[in-house]
Amino acid sequence: MIPLPGSRWFICPEFPSFAMSAPDRRNRLDEAASPYLQQHADNPVHWQPWDEHALTAAAERDAPIFLSVGYAACHWCHVMEEESFEDPETAAVLNDSFVPIKVDREERPDVDRIYQTICQLVTGQGGWPLSAWLTPERKPFYVGTYFPPEAAHGRPSFRDVLERIRQSWAEDRTAIEERADEWTAAITDQLEPRNGGQAEEPETAGQLGAIAASLARSADRQHGGFGTEGPKFPQPQRIEALLWAAADGDNAALEIACEALDAMGNRGMYDHVGGGFHRYATDREWRIPHFEKMLYDNATLPPVYLGAYQLTGRTRYRTVVEETFEFVDRELGHPDGGFYSTLDAQSEGQEGTYYVWTPRQIEAVLDADRAEIWCERYGVTASGNFEHGSTVLARERPVAELAEAFDRTESAIEDELASARKALFDAREERPRPARDEKVLAGWNGLMISALAEGGLVLDEQYAERGCEAATFVLDHLWDEDDGRLFRRVRDGDVGIPGYLDDYAYLGDGLLKLHSATGELSWLRAAIELREAIEEQFWDAEDGVLYYTPSDGEEMVSRPTDPIDQSLPSSTGVAAMLCRRLDPFLPEQDTAALSRGMLAPHRPEQRANPTQHLTLALASELVARGMIEWTVVADELPEAWRAEIAKHYVPRRLVSRRPPDVKDVQLRGCGIPPIWADRTQRDGEPTAYLCRAFTCSPPLTDPADAGEWLERLQTDDGDLDLPG
Repeated sequence: MIPLPGSRWFICPEFPSFAMSAPDRRNRLDEAASPYLQQHADNPVHWQPWDEHALTAAAERDAPIFLSVGYAACHWCHVMEEESFEDPETAAVLNDSFVPIKVDREERPDVDRIYQTICQLVTGQGGWPLSAWLTPERKPFYVGTYFPPEAAHGRPSFRDVLERIRQSWAEDRTAIEERADEWTAAITDQLEPRNGGQAEEPETAGQLGAIAASLARSADRQHGGFGTEGPKFPQPQRIEALLWAAADGDNAALEIACEALDAMGNRGMYDHVGGGFHRYATDREWRIPHFEKMLYDNATLPPVYLGAYQLTGRTRYRTVVEETFEFVDRELGHPDGGFYSTLDAQSEGQEGTYYVWTPRQIEAVLDADRAEIWCERYGVTASGNFEHGSTVLARERPVAELAEAFDRTESAIEDELASARKALFDAREERPRPARDEKVLAGWNGLMISALAEGGLVLDEQYAERGCEAATFVLDHLWDEDDGRLFRRVRDGDVGIPGYLDDYAYLGDGLLKLHSATGELSWLRAAIELREAIEEQFWDAEDGVLYYTPSDGEEMVSRPTDPIDQSLPSSTGVAAMLCRRLDPFLPEQDTAALSRGMLAPHRPEQRANPTQHLTLALASELVARGMIEWTVVADELPEAWRAEIAKHYVPRRLVSRRPPDVKDVQLRGCGIPPIWADRTQRDGEPTAYLCRAFTCSPPLTDPADAGEWLERLQTDDGDLDLPG
């Protein structure tokens, strides 16, 4: 018997067997392109991909669907596979009584979002693996995450759950279907706006102070980050919101942001040998990570470190960005330009073994002196802080202390640490490596392109050049120019899955930022095309709602929107900001009004719970306060100009690169964009124009003068008293 939440216990006779058509008698995941699905292709479970064949089979057999959602780098997904999905007896129950379907949440975020939503509503938590039982109509009636093989820690055993569900399905089907209807209605209520098409209210500025104060109340001022217990997640959107407030002069917000950045960058979530970030920390102090590495974390964290670097000048933040970019290029870089998705947490079946160290392992690589310095710096001890006496590295002792203890200069200690890091990196390369998920996702690459473009403006042009390589790869492989459609995934030449809103929005944002960093008009044109595709495929003008799935996509139990920040920023918020930033380039398309329309249905939830809707809140701030347009008229951006741009953290900044001879340049047949009109070079020199709210600087040929204008435009939102 199994308790369905909110209902009674059911006791039923043995569930009958169903005859299967031949394709359903085998595991079909060997046909899948997803590395995660292929990991399960040898299971005795007759796994099906989420496709028409599997869903039809459930309807024909009148059998419940068992849906398992995970991803290739998911540790507990591997655990549940080993404990349950590789067990022949458990597989026999699944095959006999259910239609088992496997979904890669990175390929099908729509499926994951729908059933993850009900899991969070019913159980109070979500995660992966997600385990959901559905009617043949795909309506959920039981849900959870990881189930152990034997009951433990308040969780029933997986076999018991299966046995009880199949009994309940046969004995009291009506009650299950009533529950499924209730839950489906709850999903729709949660994911679809209840006030689409409402009359627009004007956006109002001034939210940042209240948001920063709310984030301050949830901040862990002792250990950094948010919340007072583990696990701790990166939450870059929270840090970005604090940095926006800091740009307006909120020093307390900057302090809290830096505490989070220091905790992540100095302790165990950061890879101090190879660079880059692990998924999250399992403890409050950020010492022990969950070791998988995701492209999206290593794309969304560098921009907030860059912003903090601009605001504080701390070289540690710059170093973290440079090392993270190096890691991504080295270990997630596709040889033709794009970026792969993830690195597994495990090596040879053990989590973290690729990354942790013992004193003996250090001493086998370094001479005694350097080994002692390294162990003191990074807290490597005989007892360790992880499994089997190993240590997750963290910056435990300051260089100044080490210099005093070892009677050396600080620069000498830094040199010793740098040479030790290289030697340990080379030694670690000989270890068995974590598996890599080699699918290339359009949206995740868009996030990485955005980070690299910003790195190109703030640090070095080489990063923008790497972003161009990735953008070329993604557009060549995933953009169908004839149909104006973007596909989500390519792996080994296999292209599939129509793109979702995050694919279009993240990639469009990255391409616009590439234009800012490089001046290439092709990236601007591509960003405009993606914006137009967003309006055509995801915007419902009648309902006044921007959906997450395309209008001609697969029919699901709900058509979700994406207003909430989770591991990734809200694609609704990113799309709204993209539209607002493109508005000065498109005089005949009121994209600013479109961005307001995208935000309108979610305004009540955003105001009621701003910390869950930070990307929407920042988009609202951008729409309400407007942008600071920095147009540079030049064939190439001289280093002095790039350095001046890099000095200033101005989140509402839009850098536009206007070609000196623009008379033949048109964007989507609209003529010369207003942001470029009547803005020409002076005396053949690179010339800048800075504007906000129809107030513009004179032509500026001195970078320092442009910097002065920028600071005044950033801080003055009332009557502008600006230099003449």
